Amino acid sequence: MYNAISTTILRLYYASRYELPASLNVSEHAPLLFLNKNKRMAEELDKLIFERSNCPISCSLDLLGDKWTLLVIRDLLLGKKRFQEFLKSPERIATNILADRLKKIEAAGLITQQTYQQKPVRYEYVLTKKGEDLKPVLQSLAKWGITYYPGTKIFEAVGRP
Repeated sequence: MYNAISTTILRLYYASRYELPASLNVSEHAPLLFLNKNKRMAEELDKLIFERSNCPISCSLDLLGDKWTLLVIRDLLLGKKRFQEFLKSPERIATNILADRLKKIEAAGLITQQTYQQKPVRYEYVLTKKGEDLKPVLQSLAKWGITYYPGTKIFEAVGRP
């Protein structure tokens, strides 16, 4: 139906307009996108599209497989909630990377953002059930790391006043 150039142009257009992956197969999904132009429907469609394959490990790595995301989840599981608390982690994540990861994992439904101060507006981040369900994954990863990387240690939970 579409030639290769048209497909590429449409893919890039819809990827930017609806924040869909640039790898979107437009020829399959174009009719749905034309009929449902609101962003919410595009986001629902995005949930059904696998970036590389329908392998659950591949799909999980598409979200969690970068250098920082699981460390942010680890910090949340340990009780950190505020932007400045995440910055105090020993891995020293850059502020722009942290902001990007928080937006990414919020969009994925792993955390929610809650206002804790009005002037200036400041937020806390709280794990959703989907985010909490990563706890046994991180516990297994920590156990594996302790076994094969002698001298590593599990961090303590953050005490809240």
